[in-house]
Formats: sequence, structure tokens, C-alpha cells
Amino acid sequence: MVYLKSSDEIEKIRRASVAVANGLQKIKFAIQPGVSLKELDKIAEEHALKAGGLPAFKGYRSYPASLCVSVNHVVVHGIPSDYFLQEGDIVGIDYGIVIDGYYGDSAITVPVGNVSEKALNLVNVTRESLMKGIAQARPGNRIGDISNAVQVFAESNGFSVVRNFVGHGIGKRLHEEPQVPNYGPRGKGLKLEVGMVLAIEPMINEGTHETEILSDGWTAVTKDRKLSAHFEHTIAILKDGPKILSIPDAAA
Repeated sequence: MVYLKSSDEIEKIRRASVAVANGLQKIKFAIQPGVSLKELDKIAEEHALKAGGLPAFKGYRSYPASLCVSVNHVVVHGIPSDYFLQEGDIVGIDYGIVIDGYYGDSAITVPVGNVSEKALNLVNVTRESLMKGIAQARPGNRIGDISNAVQVFAESNGFSVVRNFVGHGIGKRLHEEPQVPNYGPRGKGLKLEVGMVLAIEPMINEGTHETEILSDGWTAVTKDRKLSAHFEHTIAILKDGPKILSIPDAAA
């Protein structure tokens, strides 16, 4: 069941999403060689509480942390550890906050210091593939139009699109219907309507699209251990098109 949101509900999701975006700015500023993943997680938890909310991921299906922190060949759901970031790493930060019963969710991938040209290109293409997908989130289009826009852009730049993890609806729950794949044909899937709120999140790999889950039951890695990048925005579909809700305050 897909729940269409009222303007009041969209505003509540926007509030949570802005809090997420502001937190990501803080975390991005803290990312540098020598910083541990657990330090980033601490920043995220403290920020969520100061914003008047709670970390959305902590305790979700027994997930142990406030952030998902995915370094290099980790695709998504990396659990923060004592690993210290190194020059040349890329690190995906996936963050969610719930405020007054409504969720926001966003992700960025950040280069650590000077990174290889290939790594930087992967990060830039993944970010742009998200924007290509968002541009298709218009009333009357279909889920497949978002999916195809992401896939075509990523693959035209020589990268692959993860199949095992997809975007999703969001609102009073972190994960709602519909699912939003990052691959597939245009013109297929659910028709998009005003009031839908979606978390669109391309995960793009340097090599194969195939992934596997490590023994912790969470950490997803590329099967060939090549690099992966991840970007995500929470967006609302309005009469005149998509509105990105997870934009930081100018003062943040």
C-alpha cells in the first residue's frame, strides 16, 4: 500500500530530512585521515538528539549504530568500527532521523583527502545519477523512469548498478512502499502521484554489480572488492515536479 502524504505530513518529513542533511554536513566536515568510524557515529547520534529526534537506524532490526558507514568496497550497511580513515579512501555515510514520528533519510559519499581519479569519477557519477533519477520523479511518470535514468547514466560512464538494494517510500516508517530500483526499463512500474515521498538512493559500483553480505549479517560488499559509492535524497512529488526535502539549512 502506497500512502500519499498531505502537505502537513510532507512538511514534517522535510523537518526530519533537513535535520539529516545538517547532520551530514557536520559529519562531512569531520571526515579526514585518522578519524575513526565510531567517532563519526558519535557525531550522528549527538546531532539527532540535539535536533529533537532520534537516530532512525539504531535498533532498527537490531542494527547497532546511528550511521551506516561504508568504506571503499563496502556498498551499504557498514557498521561503524574502530577503523581509522586513510588518505585515498571513499566513505559512504547513510543517515536517518525520526522527529515527531516522521522519518528523513539521506546519504553521501565523501573522498578522504586526495583520492584516485577513478574513485573521484565514481563519486561524481553516482551523485549525478541520483539527480538524473530525481528529475524523472514527476506526476504521471512511472517508477521505471527514475530507475532507467539512474541506470543509463551510470552505465554510460562505465560503472554498474547494484540490484540487491533499492530506494523506498518514506514517512511514518523508515521503509514504505513503493520500492524504487536503480535499474530497469522506462515506462514500467507504479505511476507516480502527487503526495508520494520517496528516498531515491543509487548504489553504483566500479566493477561488477554483484554484492555479498559479510558474517555480521549487515555489511554489504562488492563481490569483486572494487569500489562502490552511494548517494540518497528524500524527495516529495508535487504538482510541478520533485522537491528535494533533504537539503541542509543555509546556516548549518
